[in-house]
Amino acid sequence: MIDHISLATTDLGRARCFYTAALAPLGAVEVAVTDVSAGWAVDGQDDFYVNLVEHGSVTDNPKTHYAFSAPSRAAVDAFHAAALIHGGTDDGAPGLRPRYHPNYYAAFVIDPDGRRIEAVCHRAPE
Repeated sequence: MIDHISLATTDLGRARCFYTAALAPLGAVEVAVTDVSAGWAVDGQDDFYVNLVEHGSVTDNPKTHYAFSAPSRAAVDAFHAAALIHGGTDDGAPGLRPRYHPNYYAAFVIDPDGRRIEAVCHRAPE
């Protein structure tokens, strides 16, 4: 379970555009914006933030990734498509990952700052 995630970005406008589009299919909406940060939520709880950094690297360990819950397999597909349209790079097309469990349906992308993010649905097909 994730309470919230906070990531760094060197371009807040680009990050806002990317995450607003990529997270919309998962039910997230942008709920908090300042000059140096933006936050998104599902059901009103602030779950995810990006914060502007002016210097240094924002790329995490390449083995690290951030997984977002998806309400359906269709939402995983829509997350992947929206992420690619808005500056993401494919890192694993939508599909089953049965090595985790029979209904693990996920997609992976690299965000514009180089982080690996995932959307996953654990439900059986609709």
